[in-house]
Amino acid sequence: MEIAAHLESHRAALTGHCYRMLGSAVDADDAVQETMVRAWRSFEGFDGRASLRTWLYRIATNVCLDALADHARRERRERRERPVETGPVCTVDDPLLERPRTHWLEPVPDARALPAEGDPAEIAMLRQSIRLAFVAALQHLPPKQRAVLLLTEVLGWSAAEIAESLDLSVPSVNSALQRARATLATRDLGEARASLSGDQSRLLERYVDAFERYDVDALSLLLREDATLSMPPYDFWLQGRAPIRSWLLGRGAGCRGSRLIPTAANGVPAFGQYRPGPEGKPHQPWALVVLELSGDQIVAWNSFLDTETLFPRFGLPRYCVP
Repeated sequence: MEIAAHLESHRAALTGHCYRMLGSAVDADDAVQETMVRAWRSFEGFDGRASLRTWLYRIATNVCLDALADHARRERRERRERPVETGPVCTVDDPLLERPRTHWLEPVPDARALPAEGDPAEIAMLRQSIRLAFVAALQHLPPKQRAVLLLTEVLGWSAAEIAESLDLSVPSVNSALQRARATLATRDLGEARASLSGDQSRLLERYVDAFERYDVDALSLLLREDATLSMPPYDFWLQGRAPIRSWLLGRGAGCRGSRLIPTAANGVPAFGQYRPGPEGKPHQPWALVVLELSGDQIVAWNSFLDTETLFPRFGLPRYCVP
């Protein structure tokens, strides 16, 4: 196998790793591309003491740390957020205040961030590690703590391997890991599942049916009592069945008549949402909907509105003909 093919076979796994580090699918793609360039240039020096996979992860981790350090030097944000972290819960009448794309945690396609083949247990772990709640929690860690935690908990590296890769001492690695775990213990990481249960699959069928009929009462019954609704790039978010129902019947009623195309993001179910276009025109892209589930209920309804960036990345069509 040629060098390029060897490197390319690791792209999806590296994308997932860089996404966990950076919280952005766009930035992750850039980091992986830089990783490939650095690996290509230094491949003759690869001595095989570690596996190619381990060597590439080492390069990718340092690329991400360089990117985060560059953000800090330019006084740009190191931590991407979710709307639920930006301020108190809103009311249905609050204004929609937009923030730049670089402010928000972005969704990532499963197809880009998870290897197509591999050990089922390993892929299940990788799937759980790209969940929105987990990646959002990671952004609260300083970059090196983030790297140490991921290399330990997700990739299973030893403290000695991490110390060599990040130019740290083993005690420093162990200390960083302890602090990172303590921070994550204070965050709500949601429910981790390797796959959907039968009840959850039926829940999704009911969600699609109710949404496309725009039966708001039926949709409300699918939500947990404390469920959240958010719409990045707006910092607006709601919590609770009653406020979400009021939004869907009021300012959100433009979604009536929408169509949904299934996809997968962050290890969970997602849909491309298309709202009705002008008369005689096909449905237009409106949102990438990412649903977070617990048991047989929806606990978070995330509608990412940057369709110009997201739909091509998820391979979703430009229009939907109902």
